[in-house]
Amino acid sequence: MAIDFAAQIAALQQTFGSIRDVSDVEQLRSEVAELTEAAAAPNLWDNPDEAQAVTSKLSHKQSTLEKLERFDSRIEDVELLVSMAQDEDDQESLDEATAEIEKLNKELSALEISTLLSGEYDERAAVITVRSGAGGDDATDFAQTLARMYIRWAENKDYGVQELDTSYAEGAGIKSATIQVNAPYAFGTLSVEAGTHRLVRISPFDNQGRRQTSFAAVEVVPLIETTDHIDIDENDLRIDVFRSSGPGGQSVNTTDSAVRITHEPTGIVVSMQNEKSQIQNRAAAMRVLQSRLLARKQEEEEAQKKSLAGDIKASWGDQMRSYVTHPYQMVKDLRTNYEVNNPQAVFDGDIDGFLEAGIRWRKEQEKAAEAEASNP
Repeated sequence: MAIDFAAQIAALQQTFGSIRDVSDVEQLRSEVAELTEAAAAPNLWDNPDEAQAVTSKLSHKQSTLEKLERFDSRIEDVELLVSMAQDEDDQESLDEATAEIEKLNKELSALEISTLLSGEYDERAAVITVRSGAGGDDATDFAQTLARMYIRWAENKDYGVQELDTSYAEGAGIKSATIQVNAPYAFGTLSVEAGTHRLVRISPFDNQGRRQTSFAAVEVVPLIETTDHIDIDENDLRIDVFRSSGPGGQSVNTTDSAVRITHEPTGIVVSMQNEKSQIQNRAAAMRVLQSRLLARKQEEEEAQKKSLAGDIKASWGDQMRSYVTHPYQMVKDLRTNYEVNNPQAVFDGDIDGFLEAGIRWRKEQEKAAEAEASNP
């Protein structure tokens, strides 16, 4: 079947035009200039965490700006290549043009997603917590699989990823794990993973080989930054120290370096054991606590907005994705209906399709809510 190059190029131009219309290129140039100046500061690396954040954000924004500024000419180049190849009946050049159009479509899709991440905290690093739910050993094993899935996703993209805390189950898997993903827009991208995940499979822990359904919950919050103002009264905190433990409850530290902080007014509990000292674990736990309090504040503000705007017809709900390995192979997002038939690839970190579909779905819900609020 012959490829309709004219239609494909026209579609590229239309999509890019829409992206360019919603992208503030001048603002992006200004941000790149400010970050470039900050990155050149002689004392930048006095604070390695801040330096890493500045250089990472600069790299991301420079890349986005470059793509926006070069896309027009790239589309023109492929259009010229097609025209010349068709005039000369040059199949090799037409194949080259086909590959370039496919590449441009993929890059445009990723660029379009980045324009949809415009929330207040979307640019932040992400703190992901995975907790096992109902399902016994299958649930704790599933929780560990999901935690590994997010780590693999980050590693596949060369993002910085750090395991902050892991609470191992008595049998298989984990009770919970907290992971930090350090990349621009990690929170905005991964926040669509929040919710209840369900696994259906033949249980490896059932000696009769029966099918088992198990659940795990995923929480995603933005990483707190020094410019945020979340006041925490020390009198509201209960701080416990204990010995770090590994799989099966075994002790992996001979000193009481692990820290558990309970914020009594909200009941939020944060444990941290993966740093080397009690001081480091306490500092890391406080940052995660602040992140969760920040997310809680956001949720309260959003709930107030929703109460004013009225109910949204579609909602995330508790159960947002199903992973099935028996009697068939499927992973399906119940909000977007996006699905694939290769659960193992998903568990190995191939979740970009789900993330993109989720981000688009969320934007549609926001638009529907805005339309409903403006037309009561």
